[in-house]
Amino acid sequence: MIQYEQFTLDNGLRVLVHEDASTPMAVVNVMYDVGAKDENPQKTGFAHLFEHLMFGGSINIPDYDEPLQRAGGENNAYTTNDLTNYYCQLPAQNIETAFWLESDRMLSLAFSKKSLDVQRKVVCEEFKEHYINKPYGNVWHLMRGLAYTTHPYKWMTIGQELSHVENATLEDVKAFFFKHYRPINAVLVVAGNVKTEQIKQLAAKWFGPIPMGEKYERNLPAEPIQTAARVLDYEANVPLDALVKTWHIDSRLSQGYYIADLITEVMGGGGSSRLFQRLVKERRLFSNLDCYHFGSVDNGLLAIDGKLVAGVTMDAAEAAVNEEIEQLLQEGISEQELQKTINRTESVMAFEDMAVMSRANSLAFYELLGNAALMNNEFKKYQAVTAADIKQYSQQIFRKENSNTLRYHSKAN
Repeated sequence: MIQYEQFTLDNGLRVLVHEDASTPMAVVNVMYDVGAKDENPQKTGFAHLFEHLMFGGSINIPDYDEPLQRAGGENNAYTTNDLTNYYCQLPAQNIETAFWLESDRMLSLAFSKKSLDVQRKVVCEEFKEHYINKPYGNVWHLMRGLAYTTHPYKWMTIGQELSHVENATLEDVKAFFFKHYRPINAVLVVAGNVKTEQIKQLAAKWFGPIPMGEKYERNLPAEPIQTAARVLDYEANVPLDALVKTWHIDSRLSQGYYIADLITEVMGGGGSSRLFQRLVKERRLFSNLDCYHFGSVDNGLLAIDGKLVAGVTMDAAEAAVNEEIEQLLQEGISEQELQKTINRTESVMAFEDMAVMSRANSLAFYELLGNAALMNNEFKKYQAVTAADIKQYSQQIFRKENSNTLRYHSKAN
């Protein structure tokens, strides 16, 4: 059970405090309710570009990293299709440094042509290095485009295409910032060796004067129910063939999400999972094979993907994956396998909660989902899943017409 206190500033900033006197450190986590799905389809990659711009100097502080390092701190950030998160950890006695830094970049970035040029170049190089020139780098560009026709999950956080970031203007970037990076669209979590009263004073002092901004009302197009299987054959200069299959699953707050999460554990959760045991270890059809999902807030994807062993045909590999799925549909899973999977899920969650940084991140995420208290009730959702639920939901998602298949062929073969 994670204990926390919660209050809201007059400008709408939600603040959560998790006191933990067992550490000398404090974590300051700012989560913004904006991800790649909130971008203009003609101007994608902006949420990720901001992850870089937010370190490029704010209105009163030219360099974010240097003062934080002087205070003994470290920081990082990440962007997903659903949200953007900035976090730092530093000795608790220096916590005001983090408030000063984070509040200044929430107040306003420096917005210089130079900063935009520098960060745009960094992001464009990242796009080329990881998604254009890297073997298999475009797999998820292709798959997202195949699986989604309507919902903005159809592009990755890096962006739909390089030109969108290349052509980003200072006006575009400013408008995106003042639309999304406002107190009313943010959650601040402070965790570690702190006291709630102290955080109330610091939050009021540093974040209180920042203008509220407008509440961003999300109104995204829903993805229509898929009614026919989609297949894409693609050839690239890669060493081995790869097979990627996805199926649409329910959103993050639905019971279906928890069932799907357990299904991915049964099928692909490590060395003892069905796919690894049977298709990697025993039949040696794949050199590696994973089953997972993306934890998406809106309706997401469950994926199975792996590289084929040289000499194995794509048809044979896909048929073997389909056999394993069919067995799950027909026979379901035993009570013993279900219990083992739930126990493993519990131990992963408990391990994650050991780190104060992870607890802060989780509190921010669940508050963004609608209620931080969800964090303490989540394991019960897994415990409520039955073997019958697994079988029934498997039959719902693994329908052929709900499937997307990317057959990624090596030119060498």
